[in-house]
Amino acid sequence: MESQDLSAIIIECCLEVHKTLGPGLLESAYEEAVCFELAQRGIPFSRQQIIPIEYKDNILEAGFRADIIVNDAIIIEIKSVEKMSPTHFKQLLTYLRLTNKRLGLLINFNEQWLKDGIQRVVNGYE
Repeated sequence: MESQDLSAIIIECCLEVHKTLGPGLLESAYEEAVCFELAQRGIPFSRQQIIPIEYKDNILEAGFRADIIVNDAIIIEIKSVEKMSPTHFKQLLTYLRLTNKRLGLLINFNEQWLKDGIQRVVNGYE
């Protein structure tokens, strides 16, 4: 499945979760609900996957965890914050670089209209 098609399905899942639950819950609740929606659609994913860091020919498990990785291709970083900050964007971009993945979705469920809380992040393989 193409990344664009897959990202559209992910966004549909997130819209359904937001429509059903609304804003104001903890990130863990949204993560659980998004995973439910992905599973209902038969989309493979992993949750809270450790992202190791390679440092001086050693692999360090520094405690980085991706909220959801869909089809081993797209990282979803879920937030439920008053306002997104540049740090959230940098966090997802770092995860993309460390995993050598191209696309991530930063989703802030604490928006009245979820479309205002969706940000695509692309790793340019710099």
